Amino acid sequence: MVQLLNQFIQKWMPVLTPLSLVIGVLLEKIGTHFLFLVPVLFAVMTFISSLNLKFRDIKVFKQYPKTILFVIAFLHILMPLWAFFLAELIFDDRLLTIGFLISVAVPTGVTSVIWVTISKGNLPLSLAIILIDTLLAPILMPLILHLVVGESISLNTSALIFDLIWMIVLPSILGILVNEWTKGKLFEQYGKPMSLVSKLCLFGIIMINSSAIAPYVKTIDLELAKVIAVVLFLAVSGYVFSLVLGRLLWKSEADQATFVFNGGMRNIAVGVVIATTYFPSKVAMPVVFGMLFQQVLASIFYKIIRKNSEAV
Repeated sequence: MVQLLNQFIQKWMPVLTPLSLVIGVLLEKIGTHFLFLVPVLFAVMTFISSLNLKFRDIKVFKQYPKTILFVIAFLHILMPLWAFFLAELIFDDRLLTIGFLISVAVPTGVTSVIWVTISKGNLPLSLAIILIDTLLAPILMPLILHLVVGESISLNTSALIFDLIWMIVLPSILGILVNEWTKGKLFEQYGKPMSLVSKLCLFGIIMINSSAIAPYVKTIDLELAKVIAVVLFLAVSGYVFSLVLGRLLWKSEADQATFVFNGGMRNIAVGVVIATTYFPSKVAMPVVFGMLFQQVLASIFYKIIRKNSEAV
């Protein structure tokens, strides 16, 4: 039963994700009372996701130091600059600019492992990127936000760092320790039910946080349409940049596929938590909408990679 439900949710993720957003908006008055649960749900998600990681994944850095550093620079310098440029060009609203920045400054998505695996990418490299980027999040995210936000909006940097450590770093380390201690048997035996719990946590995060942006999305206007369009364009451009740069920089198709998914996907759920916790609710708009396109775009670019591979 659990396996069937897990497969059903996996198949219909592109539909269930926006549905969760809509439910959250409709249940605005109820959802706002559960905002305190979001960090807990995210910590649980992070712990479950980390049960596939091992400390030795960091050792891969010795094999691919330039590649990993470039991917991190792409994720936390090039894409934030691109997001900042687009937001400043199209919107005259600092809150939306911060939202777009958060949506791309978050660590790479853990679910990129799934797409790297099925596209026959470099799995050890992908795992190393995810682990290193996740552990660097409490340093990189506050730094990026501090540089952009400056004095325009008050930001409690120390509290932000603490929350990132609590939500990302500690659950990740705990998950790795459990994986090492059980020699991977825990996830082998209970992987499917835990994967289901992780997906339900994600839907819970989306629904609860959607209630925070409800006042901005209940009325469909030109600004809302522009926000969604720019979110989609930014997400697509991230994949396109990764695809083009990957082909220019690496001959290995496995490394190219790895860069496409690690460069294109984001751990957007943490961005939603940060946006709703530390900024006015309008900041969360671009971040929440970013969740709508992740899996759909991943499937599209997987097909592109596969066709190009077959053509060669």
